[in-house]
Amino acid sequence: MFGLFKKKSEVEKLEEKYAKLLEEAYALSKTDRSASDAKASEAAELDKKIAALRAAGN
Repeated sequence: MFGLFKKKSEVEKLEEKYAKLLEEAYALSKTDRSASDAKASEAAELDKKIAALRAAGN
């Protein structure tokens, strides 16, 4: 209950955005392959940022 108002960390925000990009890439893969590849590439860059933040946090 007390976690209800807890602010999200930067990593948590980026993870949500990463998941959303992967979902969009999957949906686009059925209709527009180049747009899907662009979304997947954007998600990969975001994954690198997440990994860097986690490494800096440890």
